[in-house]
Parts: sequence; C-alpha cells; structure tokens
Amino acid sequence: MQRQNISSNTPWEAFAGYSRAVRVGHTVYVAGTTASDASGMVQHSGDAAAQTTYILRKIETALLEAGAALTDVVRTRIFVRNIADWEAVARAHGSIFATVRPACTLVRAELINPEMLVEIEAEAVIG
Repeated sequence: MQRQNISSNTPWEAFAGYSRAVRVGHTVYVAGTTASDASGMVQHSGDAAAQTTYILRKIETALLEAGAALTDVVRTRIFVRNIADWEAVARAHGSIFATVRPACTLVRAELINPEMLVEIEAEAVIG
C-alpha cells in the first residue's frame, strides 16, 4: 500500500523524525499537534480555546494535503495541560466537529512547552 507523508515544516518534525500526518490507503493519521507555527513559536499563549481552534485548522490543512477533510475525521485525542481548561477546549472542538462528531478522548497531560496548553491527534477515513 502506498504511503504519503505530510509535513507542516515545524522544527519538531525533523528533530524527532515524524510527519504531521501519514496517509496509508484511505486512512490518515495526524500526529499530536500543538498551536505552534512553522518557526516553532506557540500561538495564542494563555488561551486554550484559541489554541484548540488553531490546532484544528492546522490539522485541517494536513488532512486537505492528504486528500481528506474534517468531515472524514473519526477520532480525536485531546491533551490539556490544565484540566480546568477542559470545557473551553471541548466547546472549541465542538464548534468545529458539531455535525461530524468523531469519537473523542480528552485527558490532562504534561506538554513539552509550558505555553502549549493543548495538543490534539486525529484519525480520518476517506470515503
């Protein structure tokens, strides 16, 4: 089966040897994604909801490059630094996935940079 690696060109990808997303067949796996731009700078410091929206748009870009869309997402995993942010993060996720309604898990986790409040993984099945 053919494999397509998708990069968002953040410094972390080359450093750690991973792809933003990988498409194999009709499935796209999106790596844990944070609100960092191509230079590695964290966006929307202190605002978990805004970081969530930024992350989901970044995931959407990777999905589009893989030939998928947000409507193809079947699973998301959300990691939050502060569990008190869960509701704001869930609302931001819900505003984008209100009609798609993928399976979703949200847990508290220690992220690698204190400015990163949210990290999200996604899986999509095309077709």
